Amino acid sequence: MTNVVIIGAGVSGLSIAYRLQERLPQAAIAVLERDSRPGGTAWTLHEGGFQVEIGPNGFLDTKPTTLELCRDLGLGERLIRATAAAAQKRYLFLGDRLRLLPGGLASLIATDLLSWRGKLGLLTERFRKRRAPKPGDTERDESIAAFARRRAGAEAANLLADALVTGIYAGDPALLSLPACFPRVAALERQHGSVLKGMAAAARERRAAAQANGQPYERPGAMWSVREGLRGLSEALAGALKRPPLYGVAVRGLRTAAGSSSPSWTVLGDGQQSWTADAVVLACPAHQQAALLADVDAELAERIGQIPYNRIAVVALGYRRQDVSTPLDGFGFIAPQGLRRDVLGVQWCSSIYPGRAPPGAVLLRAMCGGWHRAEMVGWGDDRLVQALRGELRRAMYITAAPIFVKIVRWDRAIPQYHVGHLDRVAWIEKRLQRHPRLFLGGNAYHGVALNDCTEQGCVVAARIARTLVERNANLR
Repeated sequence: MTNVVIIGAGVSGLSIAYRLQERLPQAAIAVLERDSRPGGTAWTLHEGGFQVEIGPNGFLDTKPTTLELCRDLGLGERLIRATAAAAQKRYLFLGDRLRLLPGGLASLIATDLLSWRGKLGLLTERFRKRRAPKPGDTERDESIAAFARRRAGAEAANLLADALVTGIYAGDPALLSLPACFPRVAALERQHGSVLKGMAAAARERRAAAQANGQPYERPGAMWSVREGLRGLSEALAGALKRPPLYGVAVRGLRTAAGSSSPSWTVLGDGQQSWTADAVVLACPAHQQAALLADVDAELAERIGQIPYNRIAVVALGYRRQDVSTPLDGFGFIAPQGLRRDVLGVQWCSSIYPGRAPPGAVLLRAMCGGWHRAEMVGWGDDRLVQALRGELRRAMYITAAPIFVKIVRWDRAIPQYHVGHLDRVAWIEKRLQRHPRLFLGGNAYHGVALNDCTEQGCVVAARIARTLVERNANLR
């Protein structure tokens, strides 16, 4: 029997296990998790009638893998789509007031977020020359800020690119890599010479495909979740495995026996616990992967450990509906990090997905900290809540005290794909060739979103299955 050990029972590790189980049903797959539950950051708290996501708030349908995974797990009837208002309206917190982000050409022309010069810079993006590649280059690295300035001008870069990065990475656009963080955007310029031209061409292709299939055209980008929250996905994944994950297991290291006729790897737990394996998958955060690999390959461990993370505090606040005068007719608002405010953004959770708050109440979820305000994560509960109440008073005129508060702190929240990330990942993947049947997963390498984790779950599972089938064939 083929033995596989997967370290980490977040969505990455669980989806790898599930897809590998499909490909190699005869394999014995052990998933080890130091926590007492599955899911990692993809988990939902149910307290006092409120439903609070402690990590991601859902997933987009721009990639099919998570929707397909949910349906394969039998969650199809429990999928819920974000409301139309949440999909259409998002706000920026500027000048102590909320201002609607433009959602199309007409609203862009009418908005006062940009000057006429700033609007012109954005609208003329399609006429700007693409960056000429250097000889032999396939993907030149560039920061998000530099790309946005080059394609749309400084004003749009300083405001809109900052807001986009804040909402997804809570990082610094001057440090983050455009091709690593937004590979599709880089590809649009490379293939079409312009992001706007590329987006228009992609929309035409989708319309033509829908028409050819006799289906109505729907713009991609809707957000989805599970009725009981993302914990429903995590629990369904864990429950679908032939061998349930082992919880409360702290892995302290790996030992290799490459070249012997016995299984190639030994996974060492606390005390006398150990597992032998033909293949090992590290699906835990990068800093944990680095610690586990320190005695196997110090240089590989060092490179993995160099992937930085930011710090985030998630603060859920419940209010009586009568105490909130703002209509809550959208997704929420973002405060660009360049402003260095006490809040990165606030999601109007009970407006995005119905049922996230008890009757007569609303649920808001604030993000604090990020790359430039990491110290906020270390603030005490009272100081953190008071700072947020001050921001909500200015942004949404809320003066009443919340009736519900829940704070979750993440000291290592979101991997930051700084300029040079693609080169680092390429080096890591080449170095892995020295260690047969050792695989890396998680969101530290090829995308931080839930969709990226489930997509990589398919990719890594296929790679493991192929490697093990070839190995077993060679042993016959």
